[in-house]
Amino acid sequence: MSNPIILGIETSCDETAVAILNGEKIAHLFSSQIEIHKQYGGIVPELACRSHIETIAPLYRKILSVSGCAQDQINAIAVTAGPGLVGALLVGVSFAKSLAYALRVPLLAVHHLEGHISAIFLEHEEVVFPAIALVVSGGHTNLYKMPQKGKYHLLGKTLDDAAGEALDKGARLLGYEYPGGPVMDRLSQKGDRMRYPFSTPNCAGLHFSFSGVKSALSRLISKTDDSTKSDLGFHADISASYQWAIVESLVQKTILAAKQENAKSLIIAGGVAANSLLRKRMKAAGEQFGFAVHIPSREYCTDNAAMIAMAGLSRFERNDFASLDVSPNPNLSLGQI
Repeated sequence: MSNPIILGIETSCDETAVAILNGEKIAHLFSSQIEIHKQYGGIVPELACRSHIETIAPLYRKILSVSGCAQDQINAIAVTAGPGLVGALLVGVSFAKSLAYALRVPLLAVHHLEGHISAIFLEHEEVVFPAIALVVSGGHTNLYKMPQKGKYHLLGKTLDDAAGEALDKGARLLGYEYPGGPVMDRLSQKGDRMRYPFSTPNCAGLHFSFSGVKSALSRLISKTDDSTKSDLGFHADISASYQWAIVESLVQKTILAAKQENAKSLIIAGGVAANSLLRKRMKAAGEQFGFAVHIPSREYCTDNAAMIAMAGLSRFERNDFASLDVSPNPNLSLGQI
């Protein structure tokens, strides 16, 4: 089968997403829950699960219409099996299992982070291995060595907050609603990062730690008088410095890993890969040290089902099918499926 048609389903957190991958043709849709969760300052698992239940079937019917794909043309169904919120995962896995059974097609259980890494192959087939993959989001900051496509060796991870979580919490300290990372990105573009310099977070080896810089931000804000706190210039400058410190840690560790592992390419994936400073600094560092840098388009950085379909395609080609009794695993490790 030269071009199998893969249905992708993603419900690991607060986005309900579906996609149809048909050769080079990609159709993908998602339903965001930001308006539901922002009033609580973060994701409420019970509300996320309820929204997935209400949204997934209508979204599936819509993707069939948008893609022009008939239901009986689907050759396999790829679904995020973990990690993530257990209730949210259960909705997607249950829907995928039921559909796979009804259509009599294989089920492909995909690791969420493998999905993020696979997003790069939606647009870039020229990745040269071995590669270093940085997966950086609100829940993860992981470095992997990839000796070849589909093989992953964990080199380092965050020991406390993920980078995306640190950016969101930093924005919240400044009074902005969830999700704050994109707000901080916009503010920082108008700020002077040298006005309130933060030390670049560092810890042993290839691991990450962002709790210290977050605490430093909290202390600085608490010592600042109210009139200054309300000044947008203050917000822009402090955002620029705080974001710079986090991004520099990501860049330095990724380049260090690439040097140690004699990598040829860098893959930057996950929601924080949409950050404008990270994209700019990583490309500059890659050029400086001689590494090809691959970053998905912003639409494929955040949680989406196109990346799950692409990861599923690789499993389909290897005949790596899941049983219909597979269960979602909120703590799934990459390579465990």
